[in-house]
Amino acid sequence: MRIVKPLARLAGVTLLGLVAALPARAESLADTLVAAYRHSALVEQNRAVLRAADEDVAASVAALRPIVQWVASHDIDKSEGEPTGRSTSLYLSASLTLYDFGRSQLAIDGAKEQVLATRQALVSIEQDVLLNAAIAYFDVREAIQQVALQQNSVEVLSRERQAAQDRFDVGEITVTDVALADAQLAETRASLASANGQLEIAREGYLAATGKLPGTLSAPPPLPKLPANVDAARGIAQRTHPAVLQSQRQAAAAEISVAAAAAERNPTLSGTASVGVIRSPLSRLNGNDGSTNTSAVGLELSQTIYSGGRLSASHRRAMAERDQARSSLLNTARQVSQNVGETWANIDVARAQITAITQQISAAQQAYDGVREEALLGARTTLDVLDAEQSLLEARADRITAESNLQLAHYQLLSAMGLLTVENLKLGIPTYDPSQYYNAVRNAPATSKQGESLDRVLRAIGRN
Repeated sequence: MRIVKPLARLAGVTLLGLVAALPARAESLADTLVAAYRHSALVEQNRAVLRAADEDVAASVAALRPIVQWVASHDIDKSEGEPTGRSTSLYLSASLTLYDFGRSQLAIDGAKEQVLATRQALVSIEQDVLLNAAIAYFDVREAIQQVALQQNSVEVLSRERQAAQDRFDVGEITVTDVALADAQLAETRASLASANGQLEIAREGYLAATGKLPGTLSAPPPLPKLPANVDAARGIAQRTHPAVLQSQRQAAAAEISVAAAAAERNPTLSGTASVGVIRSPLSRLNGNDGSTNTSAVGLELSQTIYSGGRLSASHRRAMAERDQARSSLLNTARQVSQNVGETWANIDVARAQITAITQQISAAQQAYDGVREEALLGARTTLDVLDAEQSLLEARADRITAESNLQLAHYQLLSAMGLLTVENLKLGIPTYDPSQYYNAVRNAPATSKQGESLDRVLRAIGRN
């Protein structure tokens, strides 16, 4: 046993050392999107906005229920020639809207449409958060590649500068050639410093989007599949984009608001009931015990005949807001269609750029190799070599940017079509279910099984 324990301890230490020596897992694009979805305070803010809209439905439902109140009062009466009278009363009263010609139901329907519109607004926010995370991911990867490219260029130019110095030492070239090499090297070092600065900026953008600084980023996944053509993409966007769906719900709510404003002119039938007790010293003088019990029930039918034009103004305002909502829906649909067309064009442009730049790099590489060989034979100057090297560097930098733009454009197109969601991207994480809170509050619970369900929902989202 004394031998086994040290061996076991040694094996454990060795295992821990091997685990520590393993490289950290590279972060994928999916990891970045998941971190952004879970970290975003903007998403949390709009989830709270949605819960507030859910409560509007509960408030509208509650308008059809009885209102029970208690009222306590103490009165003092003083009349000339009469003793001072005092009375204390306590009433319990209840009132209930029996029929209002559909006003309350219209209010409920309008609140439900606003809930559905707010849900689509939340989806839009989630899409923006995921797109910003994708932008941050591709920005960091591009910045890292640009830094590596500039570092390699500095190394190449350092060797070119040393070669120029060696040729100057043996009298093959002039001091001007060495100065040109020095200038080009200094310019490339400046570009490297700029690239490092852009990398730090990209890292800060990643931190803001995901809540953490980027580690080692893995290569992006295969590009998402696209619809057959731009018209198909536009059709998908009109059916699924949350901005379009939100505007549709807002237009429906505006239509209901017009009907509700017109219904304000209708009568209201209400029922009332009350019980109470009045205690007065004067009752004792009359032979009573000082307390009087009261009770009453009644029906009340009321209708506004004249309100100074308020009801007419409210109706006209509702119609104007309905027209605004209809125009907003049309404008939103056009903007979504335009965004799809622009992002589709960006994909085509990036593809064409990559093809052309690849050919440019191949030609620039051949030119650089040829100019360098000719310079060794004295047929080319140092300036020719530096110019060829700079052209090759710029082409490689342009290809890095074009490849990043192509990858990002695909996710921008998904966003433009309304498909940049956790479900469509298959990120494999639990998502926020807006129906949970709505189902718990839609019937305006107080203390009931529904109220207990609401408490569970609040605890689940950390808001209790």
